[in-house]
Amino acid sequence: MPQRHVINASVSPKGSLETLSQREVQQLSEVGTGSLYTLFRQCALAILNTGAHVDNAKTILEAYKDFEVRIHQQDRGVRLELLNAPADAFVDGEMIASTREMLFSALRDIVYTESELASQRIDLESSQGITDYVFHLLRNARTLRPGVEPKMVVCWGGHSISTEEYQYTKKVGHELGLRKLDVCTGCGPGVMKGPMKGATIAHAKQRMHGSRYLGLTEPGIIAAEAPNPIVNELVILPDIEKRLEAFVRVGHGIIIFPGGAGTAEEFLYLLGILMHPDNHDLPFPVVLTGPRSAEPFLLQLHAFVGATLGEAAQRHYQIIIDDPAEVARHMVEGLKEVKQFRRERNDAFHFNWLLKIDEGFQHPFDPTHANMAELALRRELPPHELAANLRRAFSGIVAGNVKDKGIRLIEEHGPYQIRGDSAVLEPLGRLLQAFVDQHRMKLPGGAAYVPCYQVVT
Repeated sequence: MPQRHVINASVSPKGSLETLSQREVQQLSEVGTGSLYTLFRQCALAILNTGAHVDNAKTILEAYKDFEVRIHQQDRGVRLELLNAPADAFVDGEMIASTREMLFSALRDIVYTESELASQRIDLESSQGITDYVFHLLRNARTLRPGVEPKMVVCWGGHSISTEEYQYTKKVGHELGLRKLDVCTGCGPGVMKGPMKGATIAHAKQRMHGSRYLGLTEPGIIAAEAPNPIVNELVILPDIEKRLEAFVRVGHGIIIFPGGAGTAEEFLYLLGILMHPDNHDLPFPVVLTGPRSAEPFLLQLHAFVGATLGEAAQRHYQIIIDDPAEVARHMVEGLKEVKQFRRERNDAFHFNWLLKIDEGFQHPFDPTHANMAELALRRELPPHELAANLRRAFSGIVAGNVKDKGIRLIEEHGPYQIRGDSAVLEPLGRLLQAFVDQHRMKLPGGAAYVPCYQVVT
């Protein structure tokens, strides 16, 4: 990544941090030291780097080694002093409004997360305790809107996709927007940007006000996939598991576009949850879609699900090829069922409390070489348990591809070893090779992709 122009600037909040108590100001000013500062610096650099065509956290951090962020206390809040910041985040010396909003959203979420952990009010050992924690994080970010009928559609898919696939995501987003639906994504480029861009135009056509473009991310991902500027609500969850739970708790339906290892991780997480016996009758519309050129990929992903998790898993989603309007219509009909179901059971529209998430999907997975090698990838496991372990395998591959810690582990110890039954590993190997052949592992234009894993049969 070439060195970019840098700038020094002072920035004050506008929005989520306008009013603070003296205690809150003190907590924020203390961020400037220790590991919490390192975390905020990494997230801040990613946000300021919006628009860069890079998906390697290590590369971004090394390109701006001299970047610093200093936090100063003022009478009514905080002020950030940025040194050697990416100049692209500014216009004539003034920070772009969306960038400023997201910068202080990051500070808000990181400080609140640390405050909650230090308070000992939360219980991260139980499933209900973890769900309560996710709820509090989202509520603090003002993401939860009580009384609003179901209309939040989550869009998952890859950051490294073809131009045709990207244009298709915009068309689907446009159809969603024409039906006055809001969009939630992982907030980065590619599929995370396209639906929001399409919905923005459609919302303008419908003269909608207060449209929501919700981006959910976590520190390891945001460093490699900077938020796109359309996001008007950014929430940084502490880890990938909390992020995934936030998606399925606030989203009312999910559309999955073509992608790579990260998309497979999300898809397996969702299927594993929906296959839990306690969720048997719970409506949750899921569509797997893409342009005609992506049909082979979608069918291969469908075949992988059938080969590993069985036909029961395949019944939890609908495949729609090259028909954006039909995708949106299917989602609208599914949201009607969600609305009726929650009304009958007196469940909230803004947070899916009734969805059962097994603890195996909630506890953080540390993708060390030992943990990756010990994953139980056996066909005789209950489908939702196998889905949880496959999700962990893909999570490790994502870490090895784009996350700073994972990249350094691969550099030090070599590729991950993925072991298990041939009935699981053979379709897994075929799917991963397809991701490589179709350039879905990394953004094109850089160095040739070198797998961070070995499938050992």
